[in-house]
Amino acid sequence: MSTPQSSAPEPRTYRSTASLVTGALLLALGAWFGVDAIWRGDGRTPWLALAALVLLVPLVVAYTLRPAVVSDEDRLTVRNPFRTVTLPWAAVAELRSGFTNEVRSDGRTYQLWALPVSLRARKKAARAQMRDAVADPHGATPTTVSQPTRSDSDQAVEDLREIAERRAAAPSAQGPAVVRWAYEIIAPTAVGAIALVVLVATG
Repeated sequence: MSTPQSSAPEPRTYRSTASLVTGALLLALGAWFGVDAIWRGDGRTPWLALAALVLLVPLVVAYTLRPAVVSDEDRLTVRNPFRTVTLPWAAVAELRSGFTNEVRSDGRTYQLWALPVSLRARKKAARAQMRDAVADPHGATPTTVSQPTRSDSDQAVEDLREIAERRAAAPSAQGPAVVRWAYEIIAPTAVGAIALVVLVATG
């Protein structure tokens, strides 16, 4: 008699709303001031502004818009500022929450940038748990929780941990971790930095 496979999880993407909003605002401000300096600046100012934009825009994108954690039935994909880590579920050794949310694989630790830890949210969730415990110390009466008893990022890590446990033995979820550097971010950042240094040094 064969053992039925656990149901495959729906693909899901985790991102930080605060980071997305911050990134959009920073890009808008950078475009406003940068284009104005390029259009109206005199002498070397337009070139300095252009070099600064080439340097800063990829960094803003890397730290605010790029980070994401994507889970599907076969793998966990962690997109951090300068690299993307693809982890088949069998390669996930541990998912843990501390001062940062992290995943361990083959003795290496990768931070989940898209799931930042909020100590304030944790304290709020802990207070909600304490109120529930005081209201029903023996847990005998089902209650409707008005507030979450776990922060959003901690809950996301717990969900990912459960998926990893269910899918680790699946044939399609086998394989080693694969790390790819984000050269589309690194290359323009390096070009902008070099151009800015040259312009300042020769000014």
